[in-house]
Amino acid sequence: MRLPPPAYDFDAPVDRHGTWCTQWDYVEDRFGVPDLLPFTISDMDFETAPEVLRALRGRLDHGVLGYSRWRQSDFLSAIVDWYGSRHRTAVDPDAIVYGPSVVYQIGRLLHLWSRPGDGVVVHTPMYDAFPKTIAAHERRLLACPLGDWDALERLLARPDTAILLLCSPHNPTGHVWTREELDRTAALCARYGVAVISDEIHADLAHPPHVHRPWALHGGPGARWAVVTSASKSFNIPALTGSYGIIGDPASRDAYLRHLKEADGLSSPAVLSLVGHIAAYREGGRWLDALGDYLRGNLASVADQLGAAFPGLNWAPPQAGYLAWIDVRPLGVDDEALQRELIETQKVAVMPGAAYGAPGFLRLNVGCPRVKAERGTEAVIAALRAVAG
Repeated sequence: MRLPPPAYDFDAPVDRHGTWCTQWDYVEDRFGVPDLLPFTISDMDFETAPEVLRALRGRLDHGVLGYSRWRQSDFLSAIVDWYGSRHRTAVDPDAIVYGPSVVYQIGRLLHLWSRPGDGVVVHTPMYDAFPKTIAAHERRLLACPLGDWDALERLLARPDTAILLLCSPHNPTGHVWTREELDRTAALCARYGVAVISDEIHADLAHPPHVHRPWALHGGPGARWAVVTSASKSFNIPALTGSYGIIGDPASRDAYLRHLKEADGLSSPAVLSLVGHIAAYREGGRWLDALGDYLRGNLASVADQLGAAFPGLNWAPPQAGYLAWIDVRPLGVDDEALQRELIETQKVAVMPGAAYGAPGFLRLNVGCPRVKAERGTEAVIAALRAVAG
């Protein structure tokens, strides 16, 4: 039985200025103008769970911050128990690996399971770090429109395709893959001998009735697959760094860890990341439940505002996360004109869909107090009215 959450106050504003905050202090880097109200990079404006903050303060009070180990029972058992209770998935603790970030892990696995020039299939629109990481490792991006199963099979069947880089739940659309979709994807990858890297960093933020299913349930024994993830999105702790993965194949796991330690010298993790993950998974469940309820309220507010202003958009909240992915193509707007209106008149920063390979869309981050989310939606509506054809 789910216990009622404590009274967490997500309406309370937190001033993030002057904290070297990417979203607030460095908005000019991407938008060319300072002091915009930002709805951009996918972190949240909320304090993390007080249970996590208490654990971090306790570790700092110890006073010694020396080298540490991730391969220890507290960290591993917290992950195993979290997957068992939250995702109904049994995880072998020996299959767990550490990484400084999810993108780092993706890069190492690209290196491990493919060669320069090989193809990596990614659904579009796509998280903007994916094409950069693929190009940096001299692999070729093979773009597959989300939901186009014929295109997916054609790309997986190519002899030069080595890897499917899956985003689950999908960023930026918030799509939560169903069991049938994942089974179908797994069967195609098995048929054509394609390895799977499943980025599941948004997994804990699936909105009912949608249920996230880890790729660990679909990868199969002996196959080349990995889940890469972190508590950083769900508990808003990305600045602590640190991630972890689940690698199904023991030989691949050993090769990954050998490279982590010997080539990259990263065997000692950020200790506060370990503390944060353990506290989040052991004690943060009720906070996460309350966060999900609040985010759904924010997304419902976006839907109400957009529906009243532009019924023809027929916008519905995403199945996961706090990123409102808005298709504005029915309004016939020019992307550049819309961005100018948002920046110069409305004084807000909202990510253009072109950043994710999808012109004609906006990605509005509403992981923030409701009053800010409402202001961002009002700004989008006003900008759309000013430039709509």
